[in-house]
Amino acid sequence: MALLSVAIWLPIACGVLLLALGRDQNAGVVRAFALVAAIASFLVTLPVIGGFDSSSSAMQFVEKLQWIDRFNLYYHLGVDGLSMWFVPLTAFVTVIVVIAGWDVITDRVPQYMGAFLILSGLLIGVFCALDGLLFYVFFEATLIPMYIIIGVWGGPRRVYAAFKFFLYTLLGSLLMLVALVYLYFKSGGSFDIQTWHKLPLPLTAQTLLFFAFFAAFSVKVPMWPVHTWLPDAHVEAPTGGSVVLAAIMLKLGAYGFLRFSMPIAPDAAREYDWLMIALSLVGVVYIGLVALVQTDMKKLVAYSSVAHMGFVTLGFFMFNELGVAGGLVQMISHGFVSGAMFLCIGVLYDRVHSRDIAAYGGVANTMPKFAAFAVLFAMANCGLPGTAGFVGEWMVILGAVQYNFWIGALAATTLVFGAAYTLWMVKRVYFGDVANADVKALEDVNRREFWMLAVLAIAVIWVGVHPKPVTDAMNPAVTELLRHVATSKLP
Repeated sequence: MALLSVAIWLPIACGVLLLALGRDQNAGVVRAFALVAAIASFLVTLPVIGGFDSSSSAMQFVEKLQWIDRFNLYYHLGVDGLSMWFVPLTAFVTVIVVIAGWDVITDRVPQYMGAFLILSGLLIGVFCALDGLLFYVFFEATLIPMYIIIGVWGGPRRVYAAFKFFLYTLLGSLLMLVALVYLYFKSGGSFDIQTWHKLPLPLTAQTLLFFAFFAAFSVKVPMWPVHTWLPDAHVEAPTGGSVVLAAIMLKLGAYGFLRFSMPIAPDAAREYDWLMIALSLVGVVYIGLVALVQTDMKKLVAYSSVAHMGFVTLGFFMFNELGVAGGLVQMISHGFVSGAMFLCIGVLYDRVHSRDIAAYGGVANTMPKFAAFAVLFAMANCGLPGTAGFVGEWMVILGAVQYNFWIGALAATTLVFGAAYTLWMVKRVYFGDVANADVKALEDVNRREFWMLAVLAIAVIWVGVHPKPVTDAMNPAVTELLRHVATSKLP
């Protein structure tokens, strides 16, 4: 049925159509068309969930067509338990972003909506690509719409932030391209990723490949110390840009480790697991402390994202099922929670035009409905049991204790730091007496904002209370990946 192709190309086609035909004079029609396109793209991904065989670790919904005959290139798509959930998650977040920008974006509306639709299709393409060059094309192409989104609709320092984002992520990816070309010739002229998984490579080659992939994927996650582009990009990006960046784009790097680094260079991955664990722990602990001293709400949540993604890479490189599955669950739950946190900041910014924590106080008195949602998402960010933020973190901590007690104890400090900086922000923004005239004049969420936040709240609670469908789909693929990594590929 070519479901994956439709999920990729439907939003891209609709986005291109908006760019070609949309006009600000018809902004209402443009918004309606963008919403219908986003919802249709999301509905297309639902059969992928319904038709997915949770008992199999094999690739499903596979499509393979000749692309460039001379170089043995294929348009090759498929999903397994490692990638399946990110297809509907990407489409879902795009619907939320279109709704979030409904009244807020009044300038270049067709370009704004079109950029997000195109970005949605490209992101889904990254998670579905089974051809190395096709993966690289999608992986790099995602930079273009996000660069435009930050650079055109961002804040005062938007050009600086957009350039920094683009250069960091592009330079890291150039080494990955060299690695892909090496694997192409080493495999006898094939870009098939699954063929690369079976290559017997000497340890020196595996090490060089591992660090080439590390250069590309660590920047995307982002891992410490190459994380400095992220706070700038988040602060300057419009709300929709921050949501997609945190909810989906950060996951590309972590997904790359699972699809490329670990299965193609398993011996090198085991050889340098200490380095990945050390960098992840620094990200978890040090970045948590950095978040504690932030006075800008967006920067605080941006640093929080770096710390939470450090949890993901920590889980992956302990090479046990609890750790890897926990990292994957954390990626999905972080998609909901961080997106919701940035949307809440956007709701306040649209009214007060300030992101400073000191500009607020007592918001719950004037916006009780909004405050209820905001506090729920903040508690999920802390890892409160019963919310999506708890499940993945708890699984990673269990996996860390299974690997080494002291690493587990150190990883658990993120729960303390996470609660500290999140509750510090909640106390000063939402509770206490009304701080100033701006807060006193606030109006509670309108119908559009209410349903946008309500849908995310349902998702956060659903994953927190009933994560079984999520973990059941990924467990066979996780088990197969760990079995593959445990088997030496040395010639």
